[in-house]
Amino acid sequence: MSSDVGFVCSCCGEKHDELPTHYGSKAPAYWSDAIAEHPDSELTSDQCVINGEHLFVKGLIEIPIIGGDIFSWAVWVSLSPRSFVRMIDLWETSGREDEPPYFGWLATELFLYDQPTLNLKTQVHTRPVGERPYVGLEPTDHPLAVEQRSGITTNRVQWFAEQLMHPERDR
Repeated sequence: MSSDVGFVCSCCGEKHDELPTHYGSKAPAYWSDAIAEHPDSELTSDQCVINGEHLFVKGLIEIPIIGGDIFSWAVWVSLSPRSFVRMIDLWETSGREDEPPYFGWLATELFLYDQPTLNLKTQVHTRPVGERPYVGLEPTDHPLAVEQRSGITTNRVQWFAEQLMHPERDR
């Protein structure tokens, strides 16, 4: 997903035709190649189990872009066994979006924030079949939570793009 508005990158000076509005994490922060070899560990595009006891789902932290669009981070959230099993049981069930939200802990570190994002409290809201869950952050003064509540400018979205496209830059 991206905006059709291009931008001139302040890092490389090049004109990019699109301003990306979605970024994702491939695995929870706790995943590693060594864990992948454990027989009770599995990572799919939507769910993760580590050593048969740590359970995660992938969802979206959506942030309104002032002016109308949505920016999103695809993140991993740790759920309790009870919540994880319930969510998986309903994974392909119509009407699952009527479930109450599940409490979880953010299991993705978004390094572009000056405060750690790992282990922020969340509520995971199931959506209709085929849609990623919505991850609502506890309303704290953490910059990510503030952005989710208040929105961000397209300049902030461009800053994210520049940092992620040029990770070798000092931040």
